[in-house]
Parts: sequence; structure tokens; C-alpha cells
Amino acid sequence: MLKRLLDTLGLGEVGIPQSLWDLALNELTFVRRLAGTADPEFRRLCGRLLATKVMTGAGGLQLTAPIQINLAVQACLPIQHLGIDWYRGWSGIVVYPSEFRADRRVQDESGLVHEFSETVAGESWDGGPVIVSWPDADHGSGAPEFAFNVVIHEFAHKLDLLNGEADGLPHLDRRLHAGLDSGRWRQILDEAFDRFNAALDLIELQLPDHVDPESSAADAYYARLPLDPYAAQDTAEFFAVSSEAFFVEPSRLREAFPAWYGLLSDFYRQDPLAG
Repeated sequence: MLKRLLDTLGLGEVGIPQSLWDLALNELTFVRRLAGTADPEFRRLCGRLLATKVMTGAGGLQLTAPIQINLAVQACLPIQHLGIDWYRGWSGIVVYPSEFRADRRVQDESGLVHEFSETVAGESWDGGPVIVSWPDADHGSGAPEFAFNVVIHEFAHKLDLLNGEADGLPHLDRRLHAGLDSGRWRQILDEAFDRFNAALDLIELQLPDHVDPESSAADAYYARLPLDPYAAQDTAEFFAVSSEAFFVEPSRLREAFPAWYGLLSDFYRQDPLAG
């Protein structure tokens, strides 16, 4: 385990050796483009996350120090200028060797309850752990069609849940977010969400009858969108998917939704395009 391999400092912080730190940044090419990630304070923040969260391998995955540091770097990007306390109230990070099955229980508009399971790459439980698939979190293996980062996605949900409910409106701190208020946030979020859904509806209307929307043949049509279509699920997913794009491929997000991008920049207290 990482704490047996690394020196643990006296203030709840894991000391990350330079060689392992360099390895993580070399694998995460999008991180190297971001301003501030070379700051020693960011490295210390990652060490604090490793000291305060219990990372566990599941499904036979053997966690190594490089895997844990890689995940810590990605998880700390959203809180680089917020602080480790923004991940308070939970302690576990579970890492699977592949996508995993998750049970679902959904009540429809008529009151009927539907139970099913689906294959997912990540989950974030209210008050519980963050769960991710390591192959989907390993960004040394290439980039998909849309900006994709399962770690940022699930940790963005944790920031959203800190406000009590996953609804796309994260907790706003009076000191850190003096220029933000929930009313303005909700207005800009809803406008961007509605515009995205309208763009998605238009693309689906343009799909030829012989093209299955769930097949790879539809990818070229959906590629016109600035975000993964999954963002249209609800405002919580729109916030999480937008957060992925904000850090991984910010230019497309800013071009499509400049006001929403500006809001995210104010919340995260950083601008990836300024790096």
C-alpha cells in the first residue's frame, strides 16, 4: 500500500516522491497544461487526499503507489483552490479493475418502481465512497471522442452533494465565492442545460432511420455536440460532465457556453485556458 511505500508526514499528509510525481504528470498530459499544477502546494494537496481517504482495490485489483497518486492528482484538480475540506463527510475510494455492475431503483411518474442493474465506469454515493474503474481513469491510454474523465466526474458529484442534493448547484462559500449566488447559478445552468438538450434533440431528429442512436454509427452525429450526450440526463450530470470538459477540453466548453464556463471558472477559482 502507498503508506508503506511513502513517508507519511506529521500533519496528515503523504509525502510523494519526485519520481512517482513526475510519472503521474507525464501520464496525465492534460494536467500538465493547467496553471498551478507545478506548484508544490498542489502536490501537498494530493498528499493530504491520500492521507485522509482510504483507497481500496476491488475485484482483484492490486493497488500500487503509481495508481493511487495518479487518481489523487485527478481528484484534486477540482479542489486545487478550494481545499481538502471540500471532500469532507466521507472517506472511501474504491477502485475496480474494469467497469462494474451497479444496482438501480427508479420510480417513474406513475409511481411504479423499477429495479435493474447496469454497467458503469464510476459512481459517487451520498455519504459513501467514490467508486471508479481504473482502466477508465487511466488517462495514459488515450483520449475518447468527448472530453472524458471519470475521476473528475465522480468527484464533481461529491462537490454537488456537499450542498445536500445532487442537482448541479454545488455549495457556494461566502468567502471563496463572494461574486456568486444560487439564483444566478441556477439561471445560467438552466439556460445552458436547455440549450444542450435542444442541440441533442436536433441531432437525434437528423439521424437516418437506419442508424441506431446507441450504435457507433451515430458517433459522428453526436460528435457535433460540445459535451457527451450523457450530460442531458439532468442538471447534476450536466454539472459533472461539464466539469470533465472544463479541465480536460475547456475550449469547446467555453465556445459553446461562455457564461456557464465563466461560472465554473469562478466556482473552481481557476481558468484552464489561462495556463
